[in-house]
Amino acid sequence: MNGIAAASGLASGQAFVYVHTPIVAKKEYIGQEEVPHEISEFHEAVSRVSDSLEMLVNEGVSQEILETHLLMLSDPEFTTEVDKQITSRRLSASWAVETVCDKMVKILEGSDDPLFKERAIDFKDVSIQIIEVLLGEQHHSLNNLMNDVILVGDALLPSELFSMDKKHVLGIALDGGGKTSHIAILVRSLRIPTVLALGNLSSKVHSGDEIIVDGNFGEVIVRPDWSTSQRIKERYALLQDNEQKLTQLAKLPTVTLDGHTISLLSNIEMASEIPSVKEVGSEGIGLYRSEFLLINNGEGVSEELQFETYRKVVEDMAPREVTIRTFDIGGDKVVPGLGIDEQNPILGWRAVRFCLARKDIFLVQLRSLLRASSYGKLRIMFPMISGIEELDDVLAVLQEAKKSLDQEQVPYDHDLKVGTMIEVPAAALCADILAKKVDFFSIGTNDLIQYTLAVDRGNEKIAYLYQPFHPAVLRSIKMVIDKAHEAHIPVGMCGEMAGDSSCAVLLAGLGLDEFSMDPQSVLQVRKVLRSVTYEEAKQLSSEVMRLDSYQTISMYIRKWMHDRFEQ
Repeated sequence: MNGIAAASGLASGQAFVYVHTPIVAKKEYIGQEEVPHEISEFHEAVSRVSDSLEMLVNEGVSQEILETHLLMLSDPEFTTEVDKQITSRRLSASWAVETVCDKMVKILEGSDDPLFKERAIDFKDVSIQIIEVLLGEQHHSLNNLMNDVILVGDALLPSELFSMDKKHVLGIALDGGGKTSHIAILVRSLRIPTVLALGNLSSKVHSGDEIIVDGNFGEVIVRPDWSTSQRIKERYALLQDNEQKLTQLAKLPTVTLDGHTISLLSNIEMASEIPSVKEVGSEGIGLYRSEFLLINNGEGVSEELQFETYRKVVEDMAPREVTIRTFDIGGDKVVPGLGIDEQNPILGWRAVRFCLARKDIFLVQLRSLLRASSYGKLRIMFPMISGIEELDDVLAVLQEAKKSLDQEQVPYDHDLKVGTMIEVPAAALCADILAKKVDFFSIGTNDLIQYTLAVDRGNEKIAYLYQPFHPAVLRSIKMVIDKAHEAHIPVGMCGEMAGDSSCAVLLAGLGLDEFSMDPQSVLQVRKVLRSVTYEEAKQLSSEVMRLDSYQTISMYIRKWMHDRFEQ
């Protein structure tokens, strides 16, 4: 079966099937006299779960994700709503927790953004732990494995992975999950070969079955025969040879054969990803998604929490550069409690539009970013700018933040660079105007493609129309690069195209200065760019820009790449 390759490596062994038994809340109404007792039981359960999570934090277990869970437990919106369900509706404590959780999860799962879907899983995880304490039940059975196994399951909650007997888990294969999920991040850090999104694999496997997990190709083979096992072993011998060669590139610069230098940076969401960024030799962070702080804390996210988070990233990456994008919420990233609920959210109140309307939140973020800038090399980047008016407005708020820090005599980098993302066609068309006001551009191709082609990237019915090689997209990218260079500012890209090795030579030929991508893509892109001359890249881009459809462009690039990179 094929799924999503979440953590690289090959593992084989006997399956251990772990399927969840639903935790059913005690659905009963209570009398008025029982309300104080149920509220007390709820808060006691929250306290016990918090204590157990604090112990794991102190043991150094994936601190960021655990702190996210702790923040949920202390979220007044959550606890107040549960108290309300107990008091006004007379629900038992476990039923009240389940009711509030289901409501929050439904909102979050309605988003197309994987970051928000992941928060839904976090809510489920925390709520299940509270309900288990309230019911006096324990369903975790992974902390005392007797033999080496391949873990096969319907799902795996972060809390289950934290408590899992990791020394006996050779590989993991799950029915659900995604590449950007917390589980994927954790298994990559633990270096456990993992494949996710396998559908109904857990119902087809029995404990004790022989199984192979191929974490590079996203393949899981159940009860393999001898010839299949040999084929996998041969594949991995070649793969390991290629990976060994790629690893040698981690300490080398990204320079074409004729001496043209290109910067390769990484995109991250959490500070825990920094070791991976350094391991592949990224020259910095080209996109740090700050919105997870707002997602996890709501509008109550404090300046100190933000400052400490940004400072840690900037300090850990010093002297390499870190580009932090201001809150990019709205659209498919709905944060409960902020009033973002629209019929057409993709074209609605999002990113800088939200920030400019909620200057109280925006000013706090800019102050914390400025404070963190004195601990390393920081750049601030504004998302979804559509014109000079918006840019002037956000720069005015930035000046206000600087002025307030100056009055308080708080240090910050007075030469801090500021840039804008180019992800709206209006910004691309006005690139020459915007370039006069900022220090750099970063092209967000994910949104630029969907807005340019009028294709909702979350709609499976029209997914075939979402084409990075569409002439309109490539012309927009070329125009932005040219206008940036005319204004003598660098231009990068932080969308999915930047990490696609089949796009690398074309983008370099168009003049792109910086590529920012998932850390796992850095070495392959570096290999491609170090294997060609800049003149070849420019010639390729020149030929491609003369073609008239994404089909002909895709075929041309595929053949060009195949002729030079047979592997």
